[in-house]
Amino acid sequence: MSSITIRNLDPAVKERLRIRAAEHGHSMEAEARLILRTTLQAPEPPPGPNLYERIRARFEPLSGADDLELPPRLPDREPPRFD
Repeated sequence: MSSITIRNLDPAVKERLRIRAAEHGHSMEAEARLILRTTLQAPEPPPGPNLYERIRARFEPLSGADDLELPPRLPDREPPRFD
């Protein structure tokens, strides 16, 4: 195992580390290791394209759907009556 010495640590930071370690039931050294381990673990890969982007990428080479003619919208029908 390696060791590290941190010099000139702000007393307020040291106090917050002491309190956090006590809250978690750890020593200050164990708490510092936990903080470093969780902070420096491998980053998550960036998310891939969302569903819209994947669908668009698949159909864009086929000229997409920009040239479709949409039928005119009809007025809404009367709702059913239950008299």
